[in-house]
Amino acid sequence: MISRKILTEVLEKALSSGADFAEIYVEHTKQNNISMVDSRVDAITDRLICGVGIRILKGTRCVSGSTSSLERNDLLALAARIAQALSETTQNRSVTLTERLFGDIHPIRLVPESVENRTKIDLLKEGYFAARHYHEDISQVTANLLDVDHRILIANSDGLFTQDRQIRTRMSISAIASKNGENQSGSASPGRRMGLELFDLCPPKEIGEEAARQAVTMLRAGYIKAGRMPVAIENGFGGVIFHEACGHSLEASCVSIGQSQFCKKLGQKIANEKVTAVDDGTIPNAWGSINIDDEGTPARRKVLIENGILKNYMIDKLNGRRMGMEGNGSSRREGYRFETTSRMTNTFIENGPDSNEDIIRSIEYGLYAKKMGGGSVNPVTGSFNFAVNEGYIIRNGQICETVRGASLIGKGSEILMDIDMVGQNLETAQGMCGASSGSIPTDVGQPLIRVSSITVGGR
Repeated sequence: MISRKILTEVLEKALSSGADFAEIYVEHTKQNNISMVDSRVDAITDRLICGVGIRILKGTRCVSGSTSSLERNDLLALAARIAQALSETTQNRSVTLTERLFGDIHPIRLVPESVENRTKIDLLKEGYFAARHYHEDISQVTANLLDVDHRILIANSDGLFTQDRQIRTRMSISAIASKNGENQSGSASPGRRMGLELFDLCPPKEIGEEAARQAVTMLRAGYIKAGRMPVAIENGFGGVIFHEACGHSLEASCVSIGQSQFCKKLGQKIANEKVTAVDDGTIPNAWGSINIDDEGTPARRKVLIENGILKNYMIDKLNGRRMGMEGNGSSRREGYRFETTSRMTNTFIENGPDSNEDIIRSIEYGLYAKKMGGGSVNPVTGSFNFAVNEGYIIRNGQICETVRGASLIGKGSEILMDIDMVGQNLETAQGMCGASSGSIPTDVGQPLIRVSSITVGGR
């Protein structure tokens, strides 16, 4: 994308006012999105994002800037402005860049860019009409097929020069079921760090049918009565609670400035001994996986909590300096216009010792949260509120009628201690996580778990 000679010049210019570290991040991203509404293709959008982000550090001070130009003079001018913001001290430092290849553990069989839109539209139609024709109560369906080809180059004053290419594909289908003035929605949106071979693993027909099934199921649900009760939370997107209520609090961006419920708790028990939680960017072809993070550090599998004991945080370079710790492959950014920071990749609770059948049988009266929805969380306190998109009452150890309007209300540090049963059907689900460094692909996941007691909102 940019020659090593120019990168070296720009890094040396960025260091010229006394910075102890300089970094260049170059991005070239192509996005293709096809959408369907009202049984027809509504839009086909192609997007190209190209630009450069430059960052310098001096101790724990940071100055950064970006430009959409890849021209030498514009890059040198940006580096000079960034350097001037740090200090007026003049110094000369030389940089020698050495290329490093970290390998690619995410093979791509069908590169989306090489496939005609006609083929993509046929796949999208298959999913769309599977949802539309699922049941007479389905009144509306929307569908999207997104593929992204994200190329990055990273060079820094430590001599690192490396590149990576990240291809991701995702289909999202939403359905609305309507009857007697009532409307209920359902959705399914699998994605992977794959090409169009994703649809061998996740057939479009099944994606559409799952979205419609949820909508039709919830259309016939009654309302749940609010109160405290045991809750069984199903696998896959059920892991969003750990991601939001606990995962963000384990990112160095919160920990380093004292705005996390888990500050200074390494080595302490913060969860039930049945809970082991991991952030793993090395899972082949997983939605949130990376070969290298956005500082050029190789991806790692990080055990965050082991048998209830806090073992690790997710750390980037700048916040690692604040904490006196090394980065561990956790630095991520949406693109060149965002300043990188510590973020999750694929974050999940590991399989536990309990059978799924025993978890359900153990609940005399409670809630089975089969599908979780969105919510909100305060990372400082860990307080959260999440919607249950598909829920069922459990009576005498049996899953019974569907209920709507349920939400789970609690605090991250408390729910970790109250997870007293962990099942054995670990599965992940895909999402886009938004934070200060933009929106990035992440996986959430867990097996079926039981929370011994939690506040369930309802009527």
